[in-house]
Amino acid sequence: MKEIVVGANEAGQRMDKLLAKVLHRCSKSFLYKMLRKKNIKLNNNKAEGRELLKLGDTIQIYFSDETFEKFTGRDSFLAPVLPKEFQVVYEDEDVVLLNKWQGVLAQKSKEDDISMNEYLLSYLLQQGRISVESMKSFTPSVCNRLDRNTTGLLIGGASLRGLQVMAKALKERTIGKYYYAIVCGRVSQNMHLQGYLIKNEEKNRVKLVSEKQAFADEIGVPIETEYEVVRTNGDISLLRVHLITGKTHQIRIHLASIGHPIIGDRKYGDSKINKQYQKDYGIHYQMLHAKELHFPDDFPLEKLAGRVIEAPAPKAFKTIFERTGLR
Repeated sequence: MKEIVVGANEAGQRMDKLLAKVLHRCSKSFLYKMLRKKNIKLNNNKAEGRELLKLGDTIQIYFSDETFEKFTGRDSFLAPVLPKEFQVVYEDEDVVLLNKWQGVLAQKSKEDDISMNEYLLSYLLQQGRISVESMKSFTPSVCNRLDRNTTGLLIGGASLRGLQVMAKALKERTIGKYYYAIVCGRVSQNMHLQGYLIKNEEKNRVKLVSEKQAFADEIGVPIETEYEVVRTNGDISLLRVHLITGKTHQIRIHLASIGHPIIGDRKYGDSKINKQYQKDYGIHYQMLHAKELHFPDDFPLEKLAGRVIEAPAPKAFKTIFERTGLR
């Protein structure tokens, strides 16, 4: 018999949802059959699976060791070595805020990828905050996404509470998200941009369309971005961008649409300027950095309430600032 003691990261979940995570190789029909036959109990009593778990509850699973291992199928996690670029900007018991570097995925797209998600788990394992065993019932994860070549702040949920609060806040847009972008040309005034976006999944590209076309095709989604000019040298400008809606490539396509593409952006940028910056400064990816997260005063995670968390810009930004006079 195996026993699961419900902790803070499991409390509040339905019993069947937790069992599906622990016994993730087990079919739902078999799971409910085991509940009916009392091979799985809650606090030594018959359970249906719909029960909401409370802190301190115990689940008894009357499987052989061999059957249990067969259905869990996750006895180890190959923790990647943390690279020198790995940087924690802020952490508490619920969240870990990371400064993502260029070239790494936020979350893996195929099984053998090593993404920021895997680095987060490796870090938490090293700190002793989780174990391979605890990951069978709750696995921390990155909550938001950044493009592979966009740098800056990623939110990692280290507890179930952290994950749930952050997911809700991101969905409801109660966290202010601000980026730094180095763009082509002189930008002379602040702007508030709105539009409709259509994504080509096959090519992983987006385009802006009119409201009429968006509604005609029934696939356009509204996007909203605003920016303020930090400084300009006449040839390029540094913008502080407020990402209001947060859709795929939103900042990149919005800035390109007004004639100020991001330096180094290979999809939506100016190829001639990009080549020049690669030659002169070694810039080979978009100069877009998720710099600030603004948490409201009434944010449910008390330690973050009313705070602004910032991530240092990568070296490439500093190189451009120093060598172009964009200080």
